[in-house]
Amino acid sequence: MVRHYEIKISGQVQGVGFRYSAKQMADRLTIRGNAQNLSDGSLLIRAEGEPEKLEQFLLWCRHGPDKARVSNIEYREREIKHYGQFEKIA
Repeated sequence: MVRHYEIKISGQVQGVGFRYSAKQMADRLTIRGNAQNLSDGSLLIRAEGEPEKLEQFLLWCRHGPDKARVSNIEYREREIKHYGQFEKIA
């Protein structure tokens, strides 16, 4: 059963390769969706996949890539969008 999580990550998460690394991790876990920088300096990730894969992805999001400093993460389940792949959005 596929689920859709909307994940907002705050901290030092822009300019550190977070979106690129999120795509690599999502591809590894067969998660579809996208990652987008927000104007407030946070990152918004929309992720769809099997529940156990999403849990692994959420664990990774709590730390992100080496240069990232995550101060807060919030997520909630949303309606399935049926993404075809995982993309970085500018």
